[in-house]
Amino acid sequence: MKMMNEKRALFLDRDGVINQQLPGDYVARWDQFKWIDGTLEALQYLQNRFSPIVIVTNQQGISKGLMDAYALHLLHYQMRKKLSQEGVNIDAIYFCPFPAHQNPTCRKPNTGMAQQAKADFPSIDFESAVMVGDSDSDMEFGKALGMYTVKIQPNITTSSPHADVRVESLIQWVNRLRTPATNPGSRPG
Repeated sequence: MKMMNEKRALFLDRDGVINQQLPGDYVARWDQFKWIDGTLEALQYLQNRFSPIVIVTNQQGISKGLMDAYALHLLHYQMRKKLSQEGVNIDAIYFCPFPAHQNPTCRKPNTGMAQQAKADFPSIDFESAVMVGDSDSDMEFGKALGMYTVKIQPNITTSSPHADVRVESLIQWVNRLRTPATNPGSRPG
């Protein structure tokens, strides 16, 4: 168990957590990337509570020929540049370009991207880490590693058996973290 003053790892999905999803499409270019309201403020707060902060994202649009790895790297470069201007450092971004039907080890809910993060950041302790995502596969990914899971659901109407807590946005979770005494399910970071 980590000491209270030690920072824990934070794993974030990208689409639906940091940026808005494109219904029936993939965010392949910077001009398609739209921040979810409150995300920059949330990440500024989380920057001081978690380390490392990594993004783990399934990106099968590459295998479908809708974008290439270079375009994805360029998009991530521009995203990180904006975050850096806001004082936020994303330590690493891992992506899986393969389609779901191939069931590659890197594709969530499989844990390949987390294992790569652990190889790059040996101090990661999965059991004290947090996974924030918007899909059941994100929650299954986190639970497979013993992580605390936070599910982003803009309209919370259905339950998610794999999530420890459900919120409407990243900023809503951060607001719970800011007042843990009134929100025992927020698990302080």
